Amino acid sequence: MLALIGLASIYVAASHDSSVTSVFRVMLPQLLWYIIGTVIVIVLMQFDAEQLWKIAPLVYGIGVFLLIAVLFLYSRAYAQNTGAKSWFAIGSLTFQPSEVMKPAFILMMARVVTLYNSNHPNRNLKSDWRLLAIMTGWLLPVLVLLKLQNDFGTMLVFIAIFGGIVLVSGISWKILGPIIGIGITVGATALTFVTTTWGRNILMHIGFKAYQFDRVDNWLNPSQDTSNSGYQLWQSMKAIGSGQLSGNGFNVMHVHVPVQESDMIFSVIGSNFGFVGGLLLILLYFLLIYQMIRVTFDTMNEFYAYIATGVVMMILFHVFENIGMSIGLLPLTGIPLPFISQGGSALLGNLIGVGLIMSMRYHYKSYMFTNRSSFSEK
Repeated sequence: MLALIGLASIYVAASHDSSVTSVFRVMLPQLLWYIIGTVIVIVLMQFDAEQLWKIAPLVYGIGVFLLIAVLFLYSRAYAQNTGAKSWFAIGSLTFQPSEVMKPAFILMMARVVTLYNSNHPNRNLKSDWRLLAIMTGWLLPVLVLLKLQNDFGTMLVFIAIFGGIVLVSGISWKILGPIIGIGITVGATALTFVTTTWGRNILMHIGFKAYQFDRVDNWLNPSQDTSNSGYQLWQSMKAIGSGQLSGNGFNVMHVHVPVQESDMIFSVIGSNFGFVGGLLLILLYFLLIYQMIRVTFDTMNEFYAYIATGVVMMILFHVFENIGMSIGLLPLTGIPLPFISQGGSALLGNLIGVGLIMSMRYHYKSYMFTNRSSFSEK
């Protein structure tokens, strides 16, 4: 259902984009990515827990290699338009390796936590600190590489995945509580820095860009600059508002929104189907997440539980951030709407997550971990 909504929304966006010469040429690549992603889901369903366990370090290593490679082979045209060195480009075909790195990172985190818990059945604060340090050690290379790519939005996704798995890893709240408190304090401090002149001067010296400050300004006051840097957000809010309760009807757009087929795809849904359509879309996402959680409880498998947690956090953060930025609740970050926004690599990353969950359902009756300690020896 999300795929159908996505194709219909891309059709509407392309139909009202004067720069698009052929709606078919816009929709065909997305349809092909759906087909490729479906094939990948079917392939992943053949992998049982033991096979996923074995390939986790391999896919993580491949992901890190691709993140390094894109720093040298990135698309110059995309970097000029977006400010991020995140895309490979061969002709009209583009690929963002950080998107497929997300499920690879989830697999690796699930393996690390499961292995550590099996080797340390009697947990204490010291062992919990050690686990947190090990997990952070696997996260830092990814964050550093994304920082070098100037891809702050994707960094937030990895932090959300990491945070979700940490919360269910069994680490004591005597550790998590102060860390969360520090995180809130850092967040408040960061907000102070980005909203003051002296703070921005400091941030500029450590690598922050002017366009990032513009996004914060537009978030805090969307109406202050509706013709330049704030134009996209302001138009998105107008389009969604124009839909009112039940929408203007399919393929009816009264407001032009830049990049509507990708980052701002929710504005199409809001304009065409109004508050009711937006609410039904959110309910679909929660139904998907509920099904993922249900599979986790059915399998009763620790390794699977951490994988599912990572996938749920990945999709949930994407939905929250994309819809939030489309209505002015959150700053613009370039996060796509899962299964709906145009973009092949993002779609593949999310479908790989779905494939991992479906493999749990497919294999849980024939293969379950009955001895965690013996599994950790493999």
